[in-house]
Amino acid sequence: MWASSCSASKRYRRVICATLVLLAEAAFVRMPRAEERILPVPLATIYPGDLIRESMLGELSFAGAAAADGWAIQSKSALLGKVAKRTLLPGKPIAAIAVDAPKLVAIGAQVKIVFDEDGLVITTYGSAMQAGAVGDLIRVRNQDSGLTISGKIQPDGSIRVSEG
Repeated sequence: MWASSCSASKRYRRVICATLVLLAEAAFVRMPRAEERILPVPLATIYPGDLIRESMLGELSFAGAAAADGWAIQSKSALLGKVAKRTLLPGKPIAAIAVDAPKLVAIGAQVKIVFDEDGLVITTYGSAMQAGAVGDLIRVRNQDSGLTISGKIQPDGSIRVSEG
């Protein structure tokens, strides 16, 4: 008697499991699917400080949070020439905060300081107190006077200071 009730409960369990699977599949089919997008992904692990090149990237289709605007980088062109701030894993979308523009000026680097206004050009050298990319405002210590000034990093690596 015990053996027959045991086998009967196994049959009921199988029927219940099969029913649950069918219900879950039916519910999944009825759920609206999120918009899918093709996003750039690393083909291999990219480590912090690595410059991102086209050969390092592939594309995969994603839906949901990864496809939402603002969370992940949407195109390969937005990544090219950037530097990884954290480890980027293969096949995973790349968060916008995980990459940065490459630093043109390093802390402690000797930089050319240029004041150029109304035809008056003064050039000197100083030591960068902050690292930065093109367009960043950083502090620089003037080698001649020892004063700390602020200026914007130019594409050639010089620091442009202005009046004030």
